[in-house]
Amino acid sequence: MVTATATNVGREAVEPVGSEDPTPSREIVLDLHRRMVRIRQFETEAGRLMEGGKLPGFLHLYVGQEAVAAGAMSNLRDSDQISSTHRGHGHAVAKGAQFRQMFAELFGRVDGYCKGRGGSMHINDLSIGMLGANGIVGGGIPIAVGAAFAAKYRGEDSVAIPFFGDGASNIGAFHEAANMAGILELPVVFVCENNGYAEFTALRDHMKLDNVADRAAAYGFPSEICDGMDAIAVRAAVGRAVERARAGGGPTLVEAKTYRYYDHQGVKGLRKTYRTQEEVEAWRERDAIKLLEARAVAEGIVTEAEFAQVWAEVDADITESVAFAEASPFPDVADFALNVYSD
Repeated sequence: MVTATATNVGREAVEPVGSEDPTPSREIVLDLHRRMVRIRQFETEAGRLMEGGKLPGFLHLYVGQEAVAAGAMSNLRDSDQISSTHRGHGHAVAKGAQFRQMFAELFGRVDGYCKGRGGSMHINDLSIGMLGANGIVGGGIPIAVGAAFAAKYRGEDSVAIPFFGDGASNIGAFHEAANMAGILELPVVFVCENNGYAEFTALRDHMKLDNVADRAAAYGFPSEICDGMDAIAVRAAVGRAVERARAGGGPTLVEAKTYRYYDHQGVKGLRKTYRTQEEVEAWRERDAIKLLEARAVAEGIVTEAEFAQVWAEVDADITESVAFAEASPFPDVADFALNVYSD
C-alpha cells in the first residue's frame, strides 16, 4: 500500500502540507484554475439563489473541495466515466457540464440536463461520461464499478471513477464494489473525498481508522493519500492511478484530505455545534484556488491579471446562464410520465 503524509481531518489542528509534485505546465495550471473557479462561482451563485428562495429544495454545496474534482478530472477523457454523490455539482462542472443546463436543472426547467426532473442530486450527462449524481450515500460506487467492468469486457482503455465521502466508506456498497474491482482487476479509481465529516459526525466518531485509504489493502489493491487542498497534488495522485488502470493494473483507492466550507446543506446550514469556527477558518487559510494562484504567480507561470480574467469570464457566463435558466419553461404537466416507463 502506498501512502503519503496528509492533513488531518475532523480535528481542529490543521497542518499545511506542501505538494511534492513539481509545478506542471502553464496550460495545466490554467486548466486546473479554470475548473476550480467554475465550480466555486457556480456553487456560490447556486447557494445565493437557494438562500434567496429562488431555487426549490436545498443544495449540498461543494465549496472548499474544488481541488479534488478539478485535479481528478484533468486526467480524464470524455470516454472515461464518473459517478457522483449528493454533493455532485462540482464533479459535473469539472467533467465539462455547462452552466446553462446545470442552472436550468436546479430551477426545475425543461432545458436542464434531466429536463427539470432530476434536480440537484441527480444531474447526469452521458455525453461527457457523467453517469449521475446520487442521493443515496455510496450509491454511485457500484455504478462506476459496473462501468469499469463494461469497459474491460469490451476491451476499451477507458477508466471509471466513483467519488464518495469518508462516511460512504462504511456503507456495504463500497465494500462489495471494492471487492469486485479487486478480484476482477477492473480499471477503476476510487476517489474518497475525506472532508472529515459524515454529515455532522466527525471521522474519529464513525470509524476506528485514521485513513480511509487503509481499507484498500483488504481488497488487494494499492492506495494513496494526497492533499485535497492542492489541485496539483490531486492531479498527480489520480494521474498515477488512472495510468495504472489504463495499463491493466487494476483499481487504486485515492484518498484526498479536504474540507467543505459550508454546512452539510446550504450556506447558512442547520447546525453549527459540531465544528468550531476556528477549524473552518484554519482550513480556509489553505484555500485551493488561492494556493494555486499564489504558487503560479510566484513561479512566473501565470500573472495575476490572467487569473483575474478567468474570474471575470466565469462570472459573465454565470450571469447569462442564470438568465437562460429563469427564462426556460417548466415541464408540461401532461408529460409527467415521460421517461418514467420504457417503450
